[in-house]
Amino acid sequence: MANAVEKRRAVRMAPEDRMREIEVAARSVFSRRGYAAASISEIAEKAGIREGTIYKYYENKRDLLLVVVQHWYEDLIAGFMESLADVEGTQAKFRTIIRNHIKAIKASPDLSRLFFTEVRGADDYHDSVLFELNRKYVRVLTDVIEEGMELGLLRADISTTLIRDVIFGGLESHASGFLANRSEFDVDKITKQLSELIWAGMALPPSESDDLSKRVERLEAAVSRMENSSRAED
Repeated sequence: MANAVEKRRAVRMAPEDRMREIEVAARSVFSRRGYAAASISEIAEKAGIREGTIYKYYENKRDLLLVVVQHWYEDLIAGFMESLADVEGTQAKFRTIIRNHIKAIKASPDLSRLFFTEVRGADDYHDSVLFELNRKYVRVLTDVIEEGMELGLLRADISTTLIRDVIFGGLESHASGFLANRSEFDVDKITKQLSELIWAGMALPPSESDDLSKRVERLEAAVSRMENSSRAED
């Protein structure tokens, strides 16, 4: 074991490659042991490097945790935006956002757990890069809701921050059993039920003027067809 570690130490790596290697090891150790029980020495052993090497790139264990979660969040946002690029319609976008969030939790329960329990409640969170990334992440949802309001699809009297908190807070609470390895987390079922429930509460019912407008359009189309048919017979 020692020989293998020494052999790996002798291999020179670019700083970004070394950091990636350390972060992969840290994620594994944090996930298995939890943040409090994890140690820099164990992470170094997992990465096959000296403990001191980690301190060349990271100030301490907390700094390493935040970087690991930050890179996950950055990838999450990039995937989020990519998945929405070809989605048309406010309701379809709304459903896609909810589905993507559920999928993210299910795909990375270890990092979701670390973010919920070790990062977000800490004193340094609101001054961190992760806080700004989280604001950017949830802003995607509020932008879609505001788009629906501008298009006249959603009620203008609802609070976008309230809807945001209901969705993300509700999903976090619902996922707690899954993150504790006590229950399953059905992506399709939860997406369907939550998106339909919230949308029904936000959507504007068709107004009488909308109904009248549609009836007039159908009547005009029918008259046009009759006129064209009459001309053809002449």
